Amino acid sequence: MTYADIAWLPLCGGLTAVGIVLSFLVFRRRGAAAGLRATAWSLLPLAAYLTGAHRTLWDIGTAAVRFVSGLVLSPTVWAGVVLAGLSAVLFVVSGALRGRTLSRARTAGGPEKSEPRQAERPASAGSSKTASIGSAQPGPAKSGAAKSGAADDFADIEEILKRRGIS
Repeated sequence: MTYADIAWLPLCGGLTAVGIVLSFLVFRRRGAAAGLRATAWSLLPLAAYLTGAHRTLWDIGTAAVRFVSGLVLSPTVWAGVVLAGLSAVLFVVSGALRGRTLSRARTAGGPEKSEPRQAERPASAGSSKTASIGSAQPGPAKSGAAKSGAADDFADIEEILKRRGIS
């Protein structure tokens, strides 16, 4: 059946009429919100006809049917689907391997660097407190001392928690 063989106005108008009747029933059983939502869905076929969007929707539908029928019957298309699936699996596996490599690098370098950082923290915390007490602008001096004293991302957070009395 081609596009020109279909009487679109009666089809879209009929779908809208049936939808409005069903919307009334939904309104009575489930309430105003559900009834209004069903009415909104019911008006879409007639709106598509009046705006001309039904032609585009028809073209999308026929293209989807052609794609699916070509997918089922064509070994070339199945080979493409297999390659797309293989590509997706390779992306996932490479991401997992990259994550493992990064975590191994962090754990291998972590214990060696964490011991000096723990030793530096009290000194940097004390020096930042003395720098903030002596200076007129405590904010920038404190953040600069904390950043230069400890390269750890959590050092700033720990310092703020200690300042607030939370340990």
